[in-house]
Amino acid sequence: MRQRNASIGVATVRHWTRELPPDATILDLGCGHGIPISQALIHDGFEVYGIDASPAMVAAFRDRFPHAPVACEPVELSSFFGRTFDGVVAWGLLFLLPAETQVTLIQRIASVLALGGKFLFTAPERTGTWIDRLTGRESVSLGGEAYRANLAAAGLTIVGEGQDEGDNHYYNARKG
Repeated sequence: MRQRNASIGVATVRHWTRELPPDATILDLGCGHGIPISQALIHDGFEVYGIDASPAMVAAFRDRFPHAPVACEPVELSSFFGRTFDGVVAWGLLFLLPAETQVTLIQRIASVLALGGKFLFTAPERTGTWIDRLTGRESVSLGGEAYRANLAAAGLTIVGEGQDEGDNHYYNARKG
């Protein structure tokens, strides 16, 4: 929790929310302890739901945001609260999952996005593997071409890409 930079991603996520309804419901996959992404979204008035596999992170999230629903479960097995969302954000998560799990998760995310809903996630543009500095876990980037193809196959259209303030590549996609 102490290693996470409390500003990286916030400006990009806030810019992303400009195209969402003011009362949007947003699912934060891999929400961790909620700082900085969920915190910024909640502060800006969005209804945020969080999912994280770490009991310690979920406990910290609950302490910070007692009114925000949060589930302690792996995202790849989640029921996503049995509902749809206007937006789904996965900051620093997808590449921590095996390649085939990433593909399946993109399809599952598309199924819980409302028509016109948006999906924002970070993953390197280049294909490769490395050890993530925050988690110590092996990370896998499918690469931009594969992410774009998998988003399209799931019915999502890329509406933007870029680099956040921490030089993380992000993909912004819309359903429908």
